[in-house]
Amino acid sequence: MSQRVRILVTGSSGHLGEALTRVMRAQRHDVTGLDVLDSPSTGVVGSIADRDSVRRAIAGVDAVVHCATLHKPHVGSHDRAAFIDTNITGTLNLLEEAVAAGVGRFIYTSTTSAFGRALAPPDGAPAAWITEDVGPVPRNIYGTTKSAAEALCELISREHALPCVILRTSRFFPEPDDRDDVRAAYPDLNVKINELLYRRVDLEDVVGAHLLALERAPAIGFGRYIVSATSPFTPADLADIRADLPSVVARLYPDYPEIYADRGWRMFPSIERVYVNERARRELGWSPRYDFRHALDRLAEGADPRSPLAREIGAKGYHAVSTGVYTVR
Repeated sequence: MSQRVRILVTGSSGHLGEALTRVMRAQRHDVTGLDVLDSPSTGVVGSIADRDSVRRAIAGVDAVVHCATLHKPHVGSHDRAAFIDTNITGTLNLLEEAVAAGVGRFIYTSTTSAFGRALAPPDGAPAAWITEDVGPVPRNIYGTTKSAAEALCELISREHALPCVILRTSRFFPEPDDRDDVRAAYPDLNVKINELLYRRVDLEDVVGAHLLALERAPAIGFGRYIVSATSPFTPADLADIRADLPSVVARLYPDYPEIYADRGWRMFPSIERVYVNERARRELGWSPRYDFRHALDRLAEGADPRSPLAREIGAKGYHAVSTGVYTVR
């Protein structure tokens, strides 16, 4: 966006919210942060479930970037009503107040977790090719409420001609994997670089997708996009990556076995889905930089494969979580 824009960022004290706020302010946009937690990125402390807090924060803004949410790590520590209050009612509050305030564009940060059980093909079947046309089959309250919030975005967008873009982001959190068996079997960075092949994206690329969505929302009207690092796989690879992923990766990246061997790393034996970002690249003009090839090149140089922004923001954690590896102490 070339001209200065007044933007409300919800979830501004969180991982993505802080990153967006920093980058937007560096571009000289007028940014207000709304979050339940105070921070240098947050100007209005309050919950999106509280209509008065939303109305106060949204007054006078040109655009809303809605990142605030209860996340998957909250499933073990928050009841379903809390997810509905934040993820559904909070989103509705923002949408309706955006319409009332004459906001010109609305960006909703969703998640590939909304696909849920659609991500897991039956045993013996090829890996799933996940595009925006795959219907969600939520597996928990997180996916259910994120999918419902997407539906609200589409409803309000179409009823009130509110330009709205939904970004279904894949994994970009820096915290360890929540599965005990994965943490025991692989070093943390090994896991994250493996995931760039099919279900991870760097924070800097996520921020870039949001900025492009803000710029292009008026022309798009309503759109939904997968935001994940560009996968090297094609539909012709789906059976092979489910049966023998290391062989396919070695064919596509002949230098990968040596780079991994130098670190004692391993590729996953199999993967069950691939996120396809082609629509985001085509319609948003998004060009993610931090893919598996980039990571291999950085590792070969002995450098950190993460973006400077991801390193700068670091791990933020998840507020009020009291279960598993994400427990707040």
